[in-house]
Amino acid sequence: MSNQFEGVAIQEGNPKWEESIQRQGELYHRKDDVRSPFARDYNRILHSNAYRRLKHKTQVFFAPRNDHICTRIEHVNHVSAVSYTITKHLGLNTELAMAIATGHDVGHAPFGHFGETVIKEMASGDLEETFWHERNSLRFVDRCETLTGPDGSENNLNLTYAVRDGIISHCGEVDYRSISPREEDIDLETIEKANQYPPYTWEGCVVKVADKIAYLGRDIEDAMDLKILTQNQMGKLNKIVEPNIGQRITEINNTAIMHNFVIDICSNSSPQTGIRMTRQNFNFIKELREFSNEYIYRHERLYLYKDYAGMIIESIYTTLKNTFNGERTMEEIESRYLNIFPTLAGDFIGWLKKHAKDSNGFKRDAKYKSIPIYNLSKEEDYLQAIIDFISGMTDIYAIRIFGELTSF
Repeated sequence: MSNQFEGVAIQEGNPKWEESIQRQGELYHRKDDVRSPFARDYNRILHSNAYRRLKHKTQVFFAPRNDHICTRIEHVNHVSAVSYTITKHLGLNTELAMAIATGHDVGHAPFGHFGETVIKEMASGDLEETFWHERNSLRFVDRCETLTGPDGSENNLNLTYAVRDGIISHCGEVDYRSISPREEDIDLETIEKANQYPPYTWEGCVVKVADKIAYLGRDIEDAMDLKILTQNQMGKLNKIVEPNIGQRITEINNTAIMHNFVIDICSNSSPQTGIRMTRQNFNFIKELREFSNEYIYRHERLYLYKDYAGMIIESIYTTLKNTFNGERTMEEIESRYLNIFPTLAGDFIGWLKKHAKDSNGFKRDAKYKSIPIYNLSKEEDYLQAIIDFISGMTDIYAIRIFGELTSF
């Protein structure tokens, strides 16, 4: 039945409405603006540099030369499309779902989950902090990303609570048949691990499920196109797929797999039982994930590239780490590296000038009205700046910087 969630959609009259549209600060308003708060969030994410960089960030296969291999931005668009279809059918707020889906991976590391693992080790070792891309996505939309306003100043994105909550709560790597939202409007900064809490809204729950199903068939498509699956593995895949969708794998594509899951969710979800699917499709997802884990994500070619990605990230991190000199750090980078590593040094100095707090040797440009993040007299702040800088990189940019570091 369609529209059965209309009464619990995040819209005016819902008890969660006022908290859902709260922002961390004031956001300018044009008198002739026709957009809802969530439509504004969608546009602000769409125009951010972090979103633009997703087109050169890995989904599974690194820095692909093949234009038809999935990148992070295509995955985000898949999640957005699936989320829109489900929320539209169920009567939920499509604008909220689209904003969450579009922003859910803006803090993803370069080189996919391998890059995330390397950065996590750095954060744990030097800062005694954890790193996970859901929280980093929230960090980027809250602190790192800025947009130029009508007056020419650069300000934080300043998104609504419901969108921010959906971003940090989106982790799809979970195994359950149904999900329902929590009731509490918790402080999102207190969340300590992925999947600690369900989202605050039904729309966030839909995005969480959409993230889980959007990549399954696409990763298999890429593996087939890149010919990394053996004939025996293809046979195993057929035994999983044929009973569930009635097609041999030679004919399969992501659309066929996603369609079944989307229709199943639309047909079986209700405010009483949650966003859910049948046991058959739940088991089908588990089988696809187990197959992909064994034969795609652990493929020897990916592990060769994992070592390469780790060497790139660690080299950049160590190079910048060695320049810490308190409030004179920017001068240190300029004197040591600007001539020999002009791209790395110049871009990182630009990052610090945008995000560092005023100090004895530095004053931010007046155009930056965003909240300053780093106190450069503190080494832990400086190391956090490096991690933020690296986590925002694309694969291509990181490889370019590594080339600069290793060229004479």
